This record gives sequence, C-alpha cells and structure tokens, in this order.
Amino acid sequence: MNTFKRGQAIPLIDGYTIALIQRSDLDDIIEMLGEPKVTEYLYFAPAPEDVYRSYFGPIIESTVEAIGHGEWPESPTSVIRDSEGRFMGMVGLHAVMFLKGNYELGFQFTEKAWGKGLASSGSEFLLSIAFDVFGAHKVTADCYRSNLGSYKTLVKVGLVEEGCQATYYKTQTGFDDRLHYGMTKAQYSALSR
Repeated sequence: MNTFKRGQAIPLIDGYTIALIQRSDLDDIIEMLGEPKVTEYLYFAPAPEDVYRSYFGPIIESTVEAIGHGEWPESPTSVIRDSEGRFMGMVGLHAVMFLKGNYELGFQFTEKAWGKGLASSGSEFLLSIAFDVFGAHKVTADCYRSNLGSYKTLVKVGLVEEGCQATYYKTQTGFDDRLHYGMTKAQYSALSR
C-alpha cells in the first residue's frame, strides 16, 4: 500500500497495474471520454476538452502534491493500465464535502477494457483504502438503471442498492432512473475478502 501511496504502479490483477493519477494520464482520460459507448452513461460527457482539463487538472495537481509530501490524496483517483502500459480506465474515491468519513466511488473504463474484471478489482482496492486506511464510515455510488455493467459491478463488490430517483437522467431517448448504492464500515467488515 505504501508503494501505491508514493505514486508507483502496483499489480492489481494478472496483467494489470493500478497507480495514483498523474499529469501524464490526462490525455488518455480525455481520449477515453471521447468514446461514445463510454460517455453513454456519464451525465458530464461528452463535453469539450477544456471542461475535462478544468475538472481533472485540480485532482491531478492535488494528487501530485500529496505524493510529494508522502501523504494520501484526500480523494484518491487511480488509473489502471495493462502490462504494456496501455490505459484501461480509472477508479476514484471522492471525499464527500462536509461529511467526514463518507466517500463516493466512481469508475470509467475504455470499451476495450470492459468485461475483464477491472472495475470490480479497482473498486475493491479503493474500498480497502476507504475502510482500512481512511477509516471511512460509508462509501456510496450511483449509476443509470440501464447501465447494467455498472450496477452489477457495484453489487459484486458488496454495495447494496439503497434507493432510486425515478427519471433523473435525461438521455437521447427519454429519461433514466438514478440508482443509489452504499456500504457501511460494518457491511464491509462482514464481507469475507
């Protein structure tokens, strides 16, 4: 875990590594967010490149600063690459403002990375940081109801469906529900990992 905290890539699953986000990752992230199937279930995409740079830039800079000070970033965002260094996607754990001990989990992956277990492996890794390192009280996540891959991943890693906001997201064909998932420290501790 200390190697990861220092900004170095560590093995995630066979053939893939995970590392804290760096400046050099931004172009790969922007390229991923240009894939129509990736952005289909992202309320913030597609968007102009400067929007992505404005959003991810501060996350990257705060991560680089934390690594430089030997500290954990407040909201660890990590990048997964294959053994040849190709970008597969990202998983983030974002601190909830004003609710100490609460975090939100999110992930995006290139289409070529789908179905390889990377979202669940990356999510499990960040859940261990949330609960075992940060002492989190709760981790939550949300997704579109029609995003079968995302909610199956959330359930696979142990999050429980906690609610639904009907017709929340506007889509190209109408509206879709927003599903809410969560896991408390007690629920995490009860899982056999």
